[in-house]
Amino acid sequence: MAETGLRDRIDERLDRLSWSRRFSLTTRILAVNLLPLALLGGGIFYLDTYRKQLLSERYKLARIEAQITAEALAGASRQRQEALLIQIGKEQKMRLRMFDAEGLLWADSFALDGPAFEFDDVGDDSFSIEFARWLDRAVDAIVGADPIPDYIEPEQPVADSWPELARAREEGVSQIQLRDAPDGSPVINAAVPVGLNGVTLLTTRNAIDITEKVREARSTLGMAVLIALLGSIFLSLYLARTIVQPLQSLARAAMRVRLGRERAIEVPRMPDRRDEIGALARAVSDMTAALRHRIDAVEHFAADVAHEIKNPLASLRSAVESLAKVDEPGLRSQLTAIAEHDIRRIDRLVTEISDASRVDAEISRATFERIDLGELAAAIITAREDRSENDGRRIRLHPSGAPALVMGVPLRIERIVENLLDNAVSFSPSGGIIDVTIERDEDGRVVLSVCDEGPGIPEEAREKVFQRFHSVRPDAEAFGDHSGLGLAIARTIAEAHDGTLEARDRPDGQRGACLVLGLPAARIAR
Repeated sequence: MAETGLRDRIDERLDRLSWSRRFSLTTRILAVNLLPLALLGGGIFYLDTYRKQLLSERYKLARIEAQITAEALAGASRQRQEALLIQIGKEQKMRLRMFDAEGLLWADSFALDGPAFEFDDVGDDSFSIEFARWLDRAVDAIVGADPIPDYIEPEQPVADSWPELARAREEGVSQIQLRDAPDGSPVINAAVPVGLNGVTLLTTRNAIDITEKVREARSTLGMAVLIALLGSIFLSLYLARTIVQPLQSLARAAMRVRLGRERAIEVPRMPDRRDEIGALARAVSDMTAALRHRIDAVEHFAADVAHEIKNPLASLRSAVESLAKVDEPGLRSQLTAIAEHDIRRIDRLVTEISDASRVDAEISRATFERIDLGELAAAIITAREDRSENDGRRIRLHPSGAPALVMGVPLRIERIVENLLDNAVSFSPSGGIIDVTIERDEDGRVVLSVCDEGPGIPEEAREKVFQRFHSVRPDAEAFGDHSGLGLAIARTIAEAHDGTLEARDRPDGQRGACLVLGLPAARIAR
């Protein structure tokens, strides 16, 4: 019950993934290998967070720089202020502009000593720079970044042309404003009051290093993802090739076997492969060989059945046809006896054939149980003696000292022992002794031997006695009393239990034969 519940849960989970069966195996392998890389590639877009962090730190720095500069300028003379503007602008690579109380520009570090920085000329940029800018815009669009105004110098150099300056003049506190330079790099303006007379300072910094760092990180990550992507694609295709092609080869071979168009077709065994595909190929090949063997056996069995039934049917037909022409009572009684004998023979054949044909199927569906072979043999021998089925032969049981436990279907194991005893009784002389021995062999198997005192089995005939309808009976036995299927059925049952059934000489060297059944020993429960 527990195994059934587990199997049901596994099947339920597999059903949830049934949608994936619509895609080929190659597609699924590629998807599984590329999905992590796609997620990794998504990190390129999340570098926008890194850019925001850098800008946030730069805002703080710009505000502090502007406030310190404003304090230094507040108490200085005009000449000293101009000198400070030039010095700070050169050292910090900034542009500093001062506006008087009326908002008019009266000092510009670029005008006093030349530009400390210049914006890149977008017209002369290489393809890599253009691609980097395009990627910046694409990332901003994907992550939904807030639009940033372009940096444009106002036509009138007055304070009100800069919104951050107007707010600083109005509110009396420092203000920060971000703009985009023509080359896409950030431009940070900081406006701060200078003293208490309405004078304001505007600092402008082109933070191109932020753009360079973000682009460098994106390029490094993008290159890594690209290399990994190409490698993953090639490896996935190689993996798919090593899996899909052998499976396709197996499928084609199995289809040809199913259609039966090529009798000699061989399913590739792929002996060089030591993986699951190789194991599957060898399993399919073995299964196909077993299937062909089973088909051949069925065909031979059907032919043998037809041959074996045809003989008693011909005899029965002859007897029935003769009855209508014979008036002598004695001859009619003899013909009637022949007809009855043939009917019993056909009935016995049909019963044995039916049993032989369903042995494998029944055992494959049956649940194996723990069986003590010694106790089973003792019970069978006792029952035979009670029914007087031994025809004056004496059966002696020599059990092993330890429990002879095997796993199997009790009725089928009983059928083997019964058939072996029937065979031994048939060939043993009147008053003979049949020895049944149970022991363990060197491989740990449980072995049951049935030895008689009959004529024995020649070495060249020891395999033939297990063939269907092969029947060499004692002279005293009436013809047709045995179907020739008993030992064949017994061996089939033994092999279905992963066991063996063989014919040997008696171990004591005396006249007679031994039929030896070997079965795997069952594990002793602890």
